[in-house]
Amino acid sequence: MRHMVLIRLDPATVPDSGPDEQLMAEMNTLIEEMTKAGVLLDTNGLRPVEEGTRIRQTGGVQTVLDGPFTESKEFIGGYCLLQTRSSEEAVEWASRFLRVHGPEWDIEVEVRQLAVED
Repeated sequence: MRHMVLIRLDPATVPDSGPDEQLMAEMNTLIEEMTKAGVLLDTNGLRPVEEGTRIRQTGGVQTVLDGPFTESKEFIGGYCLLQTRSSEEAVEWASRFLRVHGPEWDIEVEVRQLAVED
């Protein structure tokens, strides 16, 4: 089963300095473990939301808006693409990802199975 893990952050609570060296080391260890287990297919952070473009379609008319966008309560900061035996396993890996971040991060993930499998 393939699952997309969307990493959601509240921009008001992201530490100004970003991830510290300890967090990066712990993340690298977890990513290495996930890779060796054959679970992690791909992962990455996303460039700042200010550099993004939103395209909205309403009534068949498209509107393109370049960032920065009006203040939002959350943004997608990154993703993981997982290959797991079950949805429960995907949730466990995502939960481990969250635990690595510690109490200074207000972060959540959304775990969703891909609609079509290869």
